Amino acid sequence: MESSLLLSSPRPLRPFLPLHFPTSRRRHASFCAKPPAPPPLPPLARGARRLGVAVPRAAREAFDRPPGVGRGGARRRDYREAQGEPAVPPAAVAARAVAPYVVPAGAVLVLSFVIWKVVQNMLPGKKKDPNSGESAPSGIMWSFAAGSNLATSTLSAEKESRKNLNKFYKELRTLKTVNMAGRQFGDEGLFFLAESLAYNKSAEEVDFAGNGITAVGIEAFDGILQINTALKTLNLSGNDIGDEGAKCLSDILIENVGIQKLLLNSINIGDEGAKAISNMLKKNKSIRILQLSNNTIEYSGFASIAEALLENNSIRSLYLNGNYGGPLGACSLARGVLGNKSLREIHLHGNGIGNEGIRELMSALTAHKGKITVVDIGNNNIGSEGLRPVAEFIRRTESLLWFSLYMNDISDEGAEKVAEALKDNKTISTIDLGGNNIHSKGVSAIAETLKDNTVLTTLDLSYNPIGSDGVKALCDVLKFHGKIQTLKLGWCQIGVQGAEFIADCLKYNKTLSTLDLRANGLGDDGAICLARSFKIINESLTSLDLGFNEIRDDGAFALAQALKANEDLAVTSLNLANNFFTKFGQMEGVYDYEDIFFCNYVDDFVDVVVYVPQN
Repeated sequence: MESSLLLSSPRPLRPFLPLHFPTSRRRHASFCAKPPAPPPLPPLARGARRLGVAVPRAAREAFDRPPGVGRGGARRRDYREAQGEPAVPPAAVAARAVAPYVVPAGAVLVLSFVIWKVVQNMLPGKKKDPNSGESAPSGIMWSFAAGSNLATSTLSAEKESRKNLNKFYKELRTLKTVNMAGRQFGDEGLFFLAESLAYNKSAEEVDFAGNGITAVGIEAFDGILQINTALKTLNLSGNDIGDEGAKCLSDILIENVGIQKLLLNSINIGDEGAKAISNMLKKNKSIRILQLSNNTIEYSGFASIAEALLENNSIRSLYLNGNYGGPLGACSLARGVLGNKSLREIHLHGNGIGNEGIRELMSALTAHKGKITVVDIGNNNIGSEGLRPVAEFIRRTESLLWFSLYMNDISDEGAEKVAEALKDNKTISTIDLGGNNIHSKGVSAIAETLKDNTVLTTLDLSYNPIGSDGVKALCDVLKFHGKIQTLKLGWCQIGVQGAEFIADCLKYNKTLSTLDLRANGLGDDGAICLARSFKIINESLTSLDLGFNEIRDDGAFALAQALKANEDLAVTSLNLANNFFTKFGQMEGVYDYEDIFFCNYVDDFVDVVVYVPQN
């Protein structure tokens, strides 16, 4: 390493005089000879400091070179010019030409990267929590309404959400019926909306079903429903409030005097939730309709509800469909039904009651002192041996209007017992015997009952293999007897021959207005038979359902021609959904399709609706 010159003394240094050598030796001496040592500096006084600047030799040489010329640069340039080469290489020329564009572009890229990082930090994202191993939200969480803090990905979504909640808020304060089902505003949205119910004088029916509300959100009603007297119907179905939410709601509704209809279907409550609701019913005197269907209430919950029925004299309709009451639950509930005088409707569809449970329940209903009008015991594993108490109830009741045994297994034997009981009944207008494995023998017994029954207007025999023989027995009676207005024979395997019997019956029957013949394999031949019957004026039939019958273009064309030819027909609805129409068939009968199937004859009171599948 070369030594440095110390420039700190004010005394001038003597100039360095190089030795004179011949030219060939001078260059060698300039690299090999050592410069003479500088004279010694005088000693500094005590306490004084010497200041100086060290200048390296390389820096000194740089100051001595002309601007723009590096060490050796001039010699290389002279050499290239002597050889006939350009002074500046082509690559260097190209680089100098591109440089003015590359530098600004690089600056733009850097700036864009910085802006992107800033925006990324502002938007809500997810970062992994090292402790839980789950993703946790990061960034800004946009709050779109007072009392709510629901994250959205953009400011536009945030504004839209706030706008919707404000709209719902206004509806709650102005409209009588407000439907907010499926809006998914969650617990915090409910806290915001519930405030409008506090002093509300207008909203009488509010639907909050399917909104992601949990037990936490139910607390939003605390202090509000206690003072609200205008609200009559509250629907919280489809929200996972669970037993805790049911307890919270029950505590609130004890002091409510306005709500008459409470819908709590599919809210994931069990026996504990049912117990809390039962305790509320013992004190609440305003609720008339309570729906608790599709939950997980078992025997203990049914027993709690039975206790509430013994003390409550205001409940009118009780829905417990799709729970797990079983035989024991039905027996417990029977005691409550027997001691309650206000109950009018009881819905127990799909509880696995069985023959043992139905025996106790029917005995209680038979001895009931009130006026039971609706009983639904469908899909409860009831066989023919369990029909004896059912038939006794049908025979002795003086108030029952609607009765369902849908999807049990009463077979022909049970159907005969029901038919015999209907001879003595003077009140039932609707009976559902669908899906009970009834054949032609059972239907024949029911048909005989219809000869003298003038009360029954709706008969549902769907999903029973009655066949063409069963339809013949039924049609022979309905030609001139009975008051049946709605007949449902879907999925009954009647075939083309059965269609002929029905077509003949329609020529004479004067009461039938709705006929359901879905999925009976009628095909074109069956449709043509029915089309022939339309040539005779029928002033009663208004609705005909021929869906799922494998009807093709010929059958549909025949129906269209028949309806068009007879303008005095009363048919207002013809359903041909899920059949086999082709594009060719639609084009072939396009005039009739457009006039009959797709147009509304307002002046002639004809509105024929047909759903043709699009290929």
